[in-house]
Amino acid sequence: MNNLPNIHRKPAGMVPIYALCLLFLLGSWIGPGHWASKAYAEKTITIGLLEEPKTLNIWLASDAWSNKVLCQLYQSLYIREPKDLKLVPWLAADDPVYDPAALSYTVKIRPCKWSDGSELTSSDVAFTGNLIKTFKVPRFMANWEFIKKIETPDKHTVRFLLREPKAIFLSRTLTTPIVQKKRWEAIVAKVKKLKNPLLALLREKVTDPVSNGPFVLKKWHRGNSLFLEKNEHFFGQGKEISGYLLGPYIDGITYKFFGTTAAAVLALLKGSIDMFWWGLQQAYLQDLEQNKNIRIFTNEKSALYYVGFNVRQKPFDDIHVRKAVALSTDKRFITKKIIQGYALRANSIVPSSNVFWYNPSVLRYGEGLSREDRIRKAYVVLSQGGYTWERSPVTLEGKVVQGENIRMPDGSLMKGFTILTPPAEYDPQRAMVGVMIQTWVKMLGMPATSKPMPLGSLIQQVKTRRQFDLFVLGYGNLSLDPDYLRNFFISRNNKPKGRNTSGYSNPRFDRIADASAGAMDLKERKNLIWEMQDIIMHDLPWLPLYSPKLAEGVRRGRFTGWVSMVGGIGSRWSFCTIKPVKNGNLRD
Repeated sequence: MNNLPNIHRKPAGMVPIYALCLLFLLGSWIGPGHWASKAYAEKTITIGLLEEPKTLNIWLASDAWSNKVLCQLYQSLYIREPKDLKLVPWLAADDPVYDPAALSYTVKIRPCKWSDGSELTSSDVAFTGNLIKTFKVPRFMANWEFIKKIETPDKHTVRFLLREPKAIFLSRTLTTPIVQKKRWEAIVAKVKKLKNPLLALLREKVTDPVSNGPFVLKKWHRGNSLFLEKNEHFFGQGKEISGYLLGPYIDGITYKFFGTTAAAVLALLKGSIDMFWWGLQQAYLQDLEQNKNIRIFTNEKSALYYVGFNVRQKPFDDIHVRKAVALSTDKRFITKKIIQGYALRANSIVPSSNVFWYNPSVLRYGEGLSREDRIRKAYVVLSQGGYTWERSPVTLEGKVVQGENIRMPDGSLMKGFTILTPPAEYDPQRAMVGVMIQTWVKMLGMPATSKPMPLGSLIQQVKTRRQFDLFVLGYGNLSLDPDYLRNFFISRNNKPKGRNTSGYSNPRFDRIADASAGAMDLKERKNLIWEMQDIIMHDLPWLPLYSPKLAEGVRRGRFTGWVSMVGGIGSRWSFCTIKPVKNGNLRD
């Protein structure tokens, strides 16, 4: 297509940024050697972040940069293993034991220590859960509100009693980071006396977090860098979990803050950092892929970009119209031409990377069809729904032509509708998707207009005002537990600021969705989740478009042993297994 943007073109202003960054890197960069000797620095990885962590208060931290640090400090009872994404014991010693009669789970804790050398016990786990429940901590409360009681029969045993069956107990409650009771109980006692205890808890400034993870905070140079040192008390050192022999085999992690992608990429090319922990934009990938000193890791993400329909109003309250849009939308063109191959076609609301929960048998609209055959099939669907044209998009001989003035089943002209997208300067790909969908449905004589608007305004329009026809939005980091499927489409969430943005309502879906939330048997729940996907792809309140891939860059010849998984190489598994490369072997 001649009107497609050159997405490989470098962003405007990049040359001056490069020049400024080069001066900065040559003149004032503070690396691992700032804290230690050269020999020590060789076993310290330097990671580039776009921004500085906002906070090290685990209860407040919601930004990516804080969590990239905190995930090295606070651990959970269970985590996802890299290959199949199954939950495996981490701080826990074994799988949880379910007692259906008592509606309880019992978890045994492996021998663990905090970074101050004290023992991690069941009291720490119970304290963490009770703190969340007492203060109703927003980021975690939904995963703990159904816990009736937490018992500690001994220091290595925790028993959770549930008020009602909740499937997310395993995937979300048991993956909550555990904090040290000794460190936090005085803070809890203090803030409880204040007028707004939750606000005081969230505002608590944490400068010396006690770690139960592979690393511990050593130094934070505000505005410049943060250094984590190997935690000698980390429980996993020397243990094999899920086939990985854990370290850490490095002495520490230096996080360096850059502010712009251009500056971080330049540092990666120069060798000032060993890894840039962020998804690489396509504008940078071509140069990086051609550099022999850089290795690019590409992994799938648990992410979804989609078209949402407002099924509360005409014409999108009619399934024939929604199916016609789905048939017209060429996902192969989107992933190949617009996203340049760095995405997978999405066929369901659950991304295909989430292999256990993804239903591969859902309806797929127009797959493998040519542009003309898509129009023919969409024309048939609309005709069956009672739609007519002043000029039909398909002639009596079957030839595809430009359709004009489509009429509703009552004979009135279809009113113009708008496809809302983020602006091109924020996300050129989604903006272009809107333009292409406009082009494709216009071939059917549908009066569509693509309209980019500021992201905040777009979200207000869709989620609060509910004044829209179609929109193109996405989730860049969906939970690996598919309970979001229930929240996105259950009818009781069709309310202002509710997660059911399309206004979808189907009593059968509601029943199955509620059953899935309480299904404690994994096989039973999987069948329900698959059935929910079938219903949604038949009714089409959303049309899934693509799941972007994540490309990350590291320096060759520095560290080996990176673990690739859904969501990239930046995980506990990687930082517990990477080792310094001997002799600077660029193949590693």
